[in-house]
Parts: sequence; structure tokens; C-alpha cells
Amino acid sequence: MTFQTEFEFTLPKGFVDEGGTLHKKGIMRLATAADEILPMKDARVQSNPAYLTVILLSRVITKLGDLQTINTKTIENLFASDLSYLQEFYRQINENGTGKVETTCPKCEHRFEFEVVPQGE
Repeated sequence: MTFQTEFEFTLPKGFVDEGGTLHKKGIMRLATAADEILPMKDARVQSNPAYLTVILLSRVITKLGDLQTINTKTIENLFASDLSYLQEFYRQINENGTGKVETTCPKCEHRFEFEVVPQGE
């Protein structure tokens, strides 16, 4: 069994670049300790703690459509619903290490896994 560190996602609305191209599919990697600690030193986070999300996502999203780079400007220009989706997706993969959840059927008590699809997908 291999350990998965990158997860594909599809944005509910999609990022529209300066040329008008829509980018919906992307890849997010698991966060490292540095991803969560280093942005705390950033002046933008110190003056506005909510900005931590922007920096954090710009660090862990490794691919978004055909974009060459993903930076804080990219994240700042996402639609609010896509930002919310990515925050939930980040939480899911970093807490569980997977996009899957294990559960038990309440009737037959069979245990199984299913893929969590964040709202909007």
C-alpha cells in the first residue's frame, strides 16, 4: 500500500485567469509543518489572521488547470464558494490523510469506506 500525498479536486465554479480561461481541476498536496508555521511570520497574516488561509492554500495547491504557477494572487481571485470548498478539502485530506471516510452500515453493521465529496462538487 502506498501513502498518498497528493489529491485531485474539482472546483465548484472554477478560477478564471486574466485571459478568461476557466480552470477547475487541480491537485492539492498534504501540508507540512512548515506550511502551517512559516506563514505566521508573514506581515499580511500578522495584520489579518484570515490571510493565513490564502498563503496556506497557495503553498499546498500544486496544480490548477493549465496555470504555470499558483500564488497568493491566484487564491485571492478565487470565487468565495471555491475558497470555501478548498478550505474544507484541505481540512479533510490533512486530518484523515485521505479523501475517504470509514463508516458502518447501521442496519447490517458492514464496515466500508466512501469518498467524501465536499459541497459543491
